[in-house]
Amino acid sequence: MGTSDTITTIERKPDWLKVKLPGGDNFKEVRESLRAKGLYTVCEEAGCPNIGECWSQKTATVMILGDTCTRACKFCDVKTGNPKGFINHNEIEETASMVGIMGLKYIVITSVDRDDLPDYGAKHFADVVTKIHEKHPEVIVEVLIPDFVGISEHMHTLAKSNPFVIAQNLETVKRLTHPVRDRRASYETTLECLRFYKNNYPHITTKTSLMVGLGETLEEIKEALADLSDVGCDIITFGQYLRPTNRHLKIERYYSPAEFNDLKVIAYDMGFKFVASGPLVRSSYKAYDYLTHLRAQGVKI
Repeated sequence: MGTSDTITTIERKPDWLKVKLPGGDNFKEVRESLRAKGLYTVCEEAGCPNIGECWSQKTATVMILGDTCTRACKFCDVKTGNPKGFINHNEIEETASMVGIMGLKYIVITSVDRDDLPDYGAKHFADVVTKIHEKHPEVIVEVLIPDFVGISEHMHTLAKSNPFVIAQNLETVKRLTHPVRDRRASYETTLECLRFYKNNYPHITTKTSLMVGLGETLEEIKEALADLSDVGCDIITFGQYLRPTNRHLKIERYYSPAEFNDLKVIAYDMGFKFVASGPLVRSSYKAYDYLTHLRAQGVKI
């Protein structure tokens, strides 16, 4: 694996990043059912290349707390601004309805950052999880959450709703945290959040994600993995950073599938319970595979 920090940006995507457009009767039927209810998934809105595969596995990602983020990370294309405290409380029922329409077995709930709210959105997040548990107790719920500014009261609020997995993304190595992430986000806060959930709710699986291709070195990746292992993080995913627009950070280089496999081996050797690693892997991609992995080990879910 290369370790150069200064590699010329490659504008043309390699062949392994090219995927077929999703299709098939089941995909179209599900999409039309969602449209009829005015519901949308992150999978669609973010143009995720894995949408067909995930939907066929009855897995999807839903974003709550609106579409406007109060932070402005340099890798993300979500709209930024100040929602001024607005919350659409219909999201609670709508998200539960989406689970039924799609026949989901596994749902990932994520959100924008809401620094404009007194609790940073923690209670609304917990209410959505609780409603899904009430209406669809058979469905596994994973949450990909903001850091809630590391305030334990708000983290307790979220965790008491009892999701199966709590994910908080480290995103990149320590040296690149800024400028990659918004100034209000920090490497240390994410680590402490993951530590908090594992220490206080050990039955809940913790998860994080790293993007590569931003100029990090292999040693820096290993350092991040060691830090994550130290706070008890269970799952790690690795994916290729892809530049949303010319306003966002440049891609320093593309990692090959073989290099992603190397990262997977390194992470497993360091004790992570489950690793998803590949050019098109995103934080919620292969989420359901963790259940398959556990069941193969005889764990009852």
